[in-house]
Amino acid sequence: MISLKGPGFKTFAAVIAVIALAFGIYSTFIQSAGYEKTTATIISIEKDPESASDHDSYIITARYTAGGKEYTNVLDSYSPSYKEGGTVEVRYDPADPNKITSGYGIGVYAMAVGAVILLAIIFLTVRQKKSVSKLKESQGEIQYLPSEKGEERELYFITDLGTPKFGHRIEDKDRRVLYEARMTRFTLLSAYEFDFIDHERNRTTHHLIGHTEETDWNSVLIDNYSTFTLDGMDVWKHLQSIGVTIDSRLDKAEGGIGPSYDIRKDGEQLAYAENTSQFVHEEDAEQHKVVSKIPNKMFFRIFTHEKNLDLLFMILVAIARSSATDERGGSRRMLFNTIKGE
Repeated sequence: MISLKGPGFKTFAAVIAVIALAFGIYSTFIQSAGYEKTTATIISIEKDPESASDHDSYIITARYTAGGKEYTNVLDSYSPSYKEGGTVEVRYDPADPNKITSGYGIGVYAMAVGAVILLAIIFLTVRQKKSVSKLKESQGEIQYLPSEKGEERELYFITDLGTPKFGHRIEDKDRRVLYEARMTRFTLLSAYEFDFIDHERNRTTHHLIGHTEETDWNSVLIDNYSTFTLDGMDVWKHLQSIGVTIDSRLDKAEGGIGPSYDIRKDGEQLAYAENTSQFVHEEDAEQHKVVSKIPNKMFFRIFTHEKNLDLLFMILVAIARSSATDERGGSRRMLFNTIKGE
């Protein structure tokens, strides 16, 4: 079984739209090719007893003449303008006059739905490309500061919850925000806009973060794939292209058993991060503890020698937003590493 979520659903929606258009064209034009026109008189309008209580539908019965004979049949359409005794143009099959269509049946609605979906996809795709182009013109390709090592420090990655415009931040033990991502524009259909702010370097960059996309195969053999777009690129393909690797496993953590991550670039460790179920500043941990007894994917305790946090922050955002546990966007390696004891 395969399930799709997020804007990767766009491809699935496009397929549905094409099918709807094809069905609509076939049932409206091709299937009734060769039909002849006649005028039918509406003889009754009755509420469909099987219609949903919050959405009435009606059975329209009409009488018409075809080939010198009179026929009575139910129409395949309804309009508020229909009235008993009124007339409507229909088409019938000369070979079987009992087959009729008013030309405004389900096929027309299918074409309309398919067209609207395709137009929406085209509009959103074009707007996304324009936004990405504008972003790259203003600040160029994504650039991370060179790696600089210092004393090891213990930091905390936290995600704001409870609001659609949630962001992310890295704090130190004194709750001083070192790096954060603030959502500046929330949208249901296109990429979110974020300001990524490096408070230690007084540096702000803008990014377009897409909705989370997940392909779920429901199989142990075939890994899931969870990702989102970063400035129009697949975030995990981007991170892989610059040498990022993540090895994860289940370890004992604050509040229970949770994932831990060995994060590296070009083989050199950037950080070790562990999932936790609470804001892990020890002096007020109870006050901020999450109700869940298992680690929450949004909170991490981080141990790092890195002075420049921009790349590390981006990796943690990728993990938190996609729920993936390795640099390929998958989730199975963590299980295998845990079993193997790596």
